[in-house]
Amino acid sequence: MLKESGVETAKQVADFIDHQEVEEILARSAPPAPSRVRELLVKAQELNGLSIGEVASLSFVKDPELLDEIFSTAKRIKEEIYGSRLVLFAPLYISNRCSNECTYCAFRATNKELKRRTLTQQEIADETRTIIGQGHKRILMVAGEAYPQGFEYILDSIATIYATKVGNGEIRRVNVNLAPQTVDVFRQLKQAGIGTFQLFQETYHRPTYAAVHLKGRKRDYDWRTTAFDRAMEAGIDDIGMGALFGLYDWRFEMLSMMQQIRHLDKKFGVGPHTISFPRIEPACGSDLASNPPHALSDEDFFKLIAIMRLAIPYTGMIMSTRENAEVRRATLALGISQISAGSRTDPGGYKNEETDLQGGQFSQGDHRSTEEVVQDVISLGYMPSFCTACYRLGRTGHDFMDLAKPGEIKYHCQPNAMSTFLEYLCDYASPQAKAAGEKLISVELSRMDGQQTASTLPMLNQVRRGERDVFM
Repeated sequence: MLKESGVETAKQVADFIDHQEVEEILARSAPPAPSRVRELLVKAQELNGLSIGEVASLSFVKDPELLDEIFSTAKRIKEEIYGSRLVLFAPLYISNRCSNECTYCAFRATNKELKRRTLTQQEIADETRTIIGQGHKRILMVAGEAYPQGFEYILDSIATIYATKVGNGEIRRVNVNLAPQTVDVFRQLKQAGIGTFQLFQETYHRPTYAAVHLKGRKRDYDWRTTAFDRAMEAGIDDIGMGALFGLYDWRFEMLSMMQQIRHLDKKFGVGPHTISFPRIEPACGSDLASNPPHALSDEDFFKLIAIMRLAIPYTGMIMSTRENAEVRRATLALGISQISAGSRTDPGGYKNEETDLQGGQFSQGDHRSTEEVVQDVISLGYMPSFCTACYRLGRTGHDFMDLAKPGEIKYHCQPNAMSTFLEYLCDYASPQAKAAGEKLISVELSRMDGQQTASTLPMLNQVRRGERDVFM
């Protein structure tokens, strides 16, 4: 019988989050001169990132012309690193049971308005089949932070997702968003074959953190903030971070996140594989979620995303369906490189088709189907990607960073994106989407040099002949 390991013998303290440093940097920051902004944009285009102080300086830019320059530079950097590809995935919520009391979240333990549900393995397989039927190859498995059946349930659920096949379709990579674990349990997750371990800090501001987390293990700020250290010690070298923007000042959260990235890079030589940018949305039974104490305007939200692309150029940046279609569309031009599509945030929501607002974690802004999102992405000139090659070839951690930081990963990303997109067009797309997608592939091929074309065309021909999971 698999058991969770006990509490670590020595408590880890998140001393790498230095409130005083952040507050001092913000106190001396002011809108920079145009010449300084352009100097920082030139530096950012060298793909070596920016310092915490430089990030703070850019966050105070208000001039529309300078903001446009920041936004356009962020877009160029994203394309320099990853090309035009845009990764698509689907979240799969397997349980909304939770032992924590987080005042902004519908899953919190005392919320009587929420319909609680923990999916059986058969139900997880049914949900997975529905997601596969949308054309997805990558799932983000999410669970509230309580596992009534023990951690064995989580491991069994991962195995069930991987074992589920439908025709040509399968889930090739399961990423997870789960509670912080001990090193021993993280090792079990590693052995289960997960891709990225994702965990959101919610807020880096200790007083605010204490005020919004009233009970449960999540109340322990240090336990949560040091989770990535334990994950990496266990061999999980792909981690995904984020803050819930709206709980505290967005600039403070951004600079604190930079501190954590600096810490991970110094200690492990690896930064985050992904960064997510959730804003607080209304949630069942939460007054705070409907009235965020530090609501983030669209203008500041866009600025935050673009600046983080300049500062951490190599990372994947994720935009969820919390935001409406218009906002999501705008963020694609600011450096976002991954989006969810056709999402449901309530356990069982895919098979039942209609989202149960009484069982979901938050209110969604984008209810479009996966195909509608794909067609929109095509119309904007981005290449939809269902690729999972890096995980299975061991291009994670240091190996991924060695390719991503100098901008060489796109030579793998673009051909693999086209191959997996063609799979989608052949197996799942409507005639209209297929015609638009084939045209996009032709355009992308015309932009490649001879060497890229020579390596990409054989892959596409293999897919057209009926082969699947073709990647480099």
